[in-house]
Amino acid sequence: MSLDNLIAISLEKVEPDASSIRKLISAAERNISDAHVREVSNENRFDAAYKAIMQLANASLQANGFRTLTSKPGHHMTMLQSLSQTIGLDKETVIVLDTLRKQRAANDYTGDIVPPSAVNECLSCAESLFSRVNKWLKDYKQELIV
Repeated sequence: MSLDNLIAISLEKVEPDASSIRKLISAAERNISDAHVREVSNENRFDAAYKAIMQLANASLQANGFRTLTSKPGHHMTMLQSLSQTIGLDKETVIVLDTLRKQRAANDYTGDIVPPSAVNECLSCAESLFSRVNKWLKDYKQELIV
């Protein structure tokens, strides 16, 4: 299914805005930095890394002229799943990112403890996605990052 098929269901068309995309990339970079702070709880470190992943997925969608309808349920899942179409992310990595989404929800709604291994996985995924999105923007959407 193409992203155009999701218009009015879970996405809307937008004009790519370089300023907004740069802000999202900068925010993701700050959140990755925050996720490295070992003096805070694993839950907060995990949340910061996960937030960076969402900001990067959002920047990728917006660079392609789309934005999720946050009033509709499942917008986090939509952002993650769109990465295969927006930046060509492989499906296996999308599955890992979706597992992290579920872990975050479990923590938020049940108070589950986040183990250090999950923090490390989420942070590693955020850093990898940061590199991938920045490379993609440089290669395909240079006008949005100048």
